Amino acid sequence: MKIKIIILIVLVGILTFAGGKNYILNNSRTVEIGFENIGELVTQSVYCTEVNVIEASRELWGIEIPFTQSKYIYSYDVIIKAGYNFKDISWNVKDNVITVLLPEVKILSNEIIDGSFKVYHEQESIFRPISLSENNKAQENLKENAKQNAIDNGLYNNAKENAKTILTSFFSNVYNLKEYEVKFIDKKQR
Repeated sequence: MKIKIIILIVLVGILTFAGGKNYILNNSRTVEIGFENIGELVTQSVYCTEVNVIEASRELWGIEIPFTQSKYIYSYDVIIKAGYNFKDISWNVKDNVITVLLPEVKILSNEIIDGSFKVYHEQESIFRPISLSENNKAQENLKENAKQNAIDNGLYNNAKENAKTILTSFFSNVYNLKEYEVKFIDKKQR
């Protein structure tokens, strides 16, 4: 009888460590919600894939201690949208000229696309794990890099040109553009 109990305990132990499933508790709830009226005109979006590396290790007197290195290499897809707030766009009509005053283009959203996460390398040291706050900071840097790359590659110029096309189309619904000229002026130049 004692041998059966010992064998049963050993089997339970083996199944628990070798064949058992990990249990992760995920519990979330909304603690605050608010609604806001917006009048945004998104005129350009950029979709990009950003690869990020996050590393951490323990150091002693400026020297990296072996076997304390944690490193992740991963990517996310990011979508950046640019355009205008409608309330900041103004226009007037005088002598068959529609003058449109455009504010500066601005970033309206910068979001990581859910489900786009890919891991290329994952190494975690028990002596120097990467914290949630470090990971969050790395994600913010990833989004900022994506935004800057989009701007450097013409996001603002494309958004402005597309806004001109969209607004001209709006005016063509009210005014005969064979008789009216649409003229765009930057507010900052004024």
